[in-house]
Amino acid sequence: MATSDAELVARALEGSQEAYRLLVRRFERPVMSVVLRLVGEPALAEDLTQETFLKAFRHLRRYDPRRKLASWLFKIAHNTAIDHLRRRRPELVSLERGDDDPPPDSRPQLAAPATQAPDLAAIRGELAAEIEASLAELRPGYREILVLRFQEGLSYQEIADVMELPMGTVKVHLHRARKQLAAALEARGWALPDGAAGSTKHAP
Repeated sequence: MATSDAELVARALEGSQEAYRLLVRRFERPVMSVVLRLVGEPALAEDLTQETFLKAFRHLRRYDPRRKLASWLFKIAHNTAIDHLRRRRPELVSLERGDDDPPPDSRPQLAAPATQAPDLAAIRGELAAEIEASLAELRPGYREILVLRFQEGLSYQEIADVMELPMGTVKVHLHRARKQLAAALEARGWALPDGAAGSTKHAP
């Protein structure tokens, strides 16, 4: 049975280097994914991910075990990346600009491009590449919120805690991010069903 996050934290606080290594191994990839969506540069994301873990381990006694460890780490990662962006590109940090459409209640699907005999594996691979390219066109905060919600599975409240935003604002920003991602994908030739502009979902 895998060791729980709480057990690893307790062992790390007792000085176990192995526990530290296991925590990094368990969370390095998702943390770097969040950071990369914000900064857009793999080498920089790797540096900021290392900085995130250094900060986390330095302040590990502040971690509240009633919270998800992942959410706590994502919050540190978010703040680390945002601090860097504010120093280098302050105009990219704000999430406040954009349309004012209300958040939708449903999650429509993306349709694959029309083809006579679709190779689903090839379509999935092509769609994944197009999603990555389309995500890169969004502002950093919108990329982050999509990753936290759909890749890491955080709740609205958890995202609000990570990004230090009201939950209602999170819902609006998530809607805007999905809408912009859908528009970017449509521009790349991925047709959406009627009414699907509000959100996206991986093709089957």
